[in-house]
Amino acid sequence: MNNAPPSDNLPPVPIPNSELRMSFFEHLIELRQRVLWAFISLIVGTVVGFFFTEAVLLYLVAPYSERLVVLGPTGSVVTYFRVALMLGGIIGFPMILYQILLFVLPGLHRKEKRILVFSLPPVMVLFLIGVAFAWFILVPPAIGFLAGFQTEIFRPEWTADQYIGFITALLFWMGVAFEMPLVMFVLALLGFVGARMLLRQWRLAVVLSAVAAAVITPTVDPVNMMLVMGPLLVLYAISIILVIIGRRINSPPETSA
Repeated sequence: MNNAPPSDNLPPVPIPNSELRMSFFEHLIELRQRVLWAFISLIVGTVVGFFFTEAVLLYLVAPYSERLVVLGPTGSVVTYFRVALMLGGIIGFPMILYQILLFVLPGLHRKEKRILVFSLPPVMVLFLIGVAFAWFILVPPAIGFLAGFQTEIFRPEWTADQYIGFITALLFWMGVAFEMPLVMFVLALLGFVGARMLLRQWRLAVVLSAVAAAVITPTVDPVNMMLVMGPLLVLYAISIILVIIGRRINSPPETSA
C-alpha cells in the first residue's frame, strides 16, 4: 500500500467566471476611459478637419449656387465650426468605434464577437452609399424644387445655419437608412428576427417608410418623397432576403440518423 503524501503539484483550481467579471464601479471606470479617448479622437479629428472645412463648405453650397445669408455676427463662425465638427466625427470615427468595441466585446460570446467585427466594414460602405445616393440623386431635385417654388411670390435667401443643417441631416439619415439590410442580417445571425415576421409586417413597413420619407425629405411634393420611399422599400425587401440567408447560416445542419 502506497502511503506517500499527496503531491503538491496539483492542477490549479479553475476560478469561476463570476470572480473574473468586473464590478459595477470598474465598469464605470472603464466606460469613463473609453469615453475620454473617444472625445480626444473627436477633438483631434476636428483640428484636422479645419484644414478641409472651407473646401467642404464650398462643395456643400454648390447645389444652391448662391452665397448663404447669416443673420448674426457669429452665424458664419458657428456654421464653419459645425462643418469642422462634422469632419472631426468622420475622421475620428474609426478610433471612436474602436473604443466602443473595447468596451462591448469582452461581454460577448466568441460567435457574437466575430459577427460584430466582420459587420463593421460593410456598415461603413453602406453608409457611404446612402450618403452618395442622397447627394447625387436626392439633393439636386430637392434644391431645385425649394429654390424655384413660387419665385414670383418668394425670393429664396437661405441662411447658412438652416441650409447646412438641412443638407447634413439629409445625408446622415439616408446613410443610416442604407444600413438597414446589414442590421437585419446581423440580427438574423444572432437569432433575433425571422423572415416570416418581416413578411407579415410588410404593411407596417410601407407606412413607416412613408413616415420616414416625409421626415427625411425637406419638401412636400410626392416626387421627392418617392425618391426616398422607393429605396427604403427596396432596402426592406433586401433585408428579408438577407434575413433568410442569415437564419440558414445560423441554423445547425441536420444530422442523418
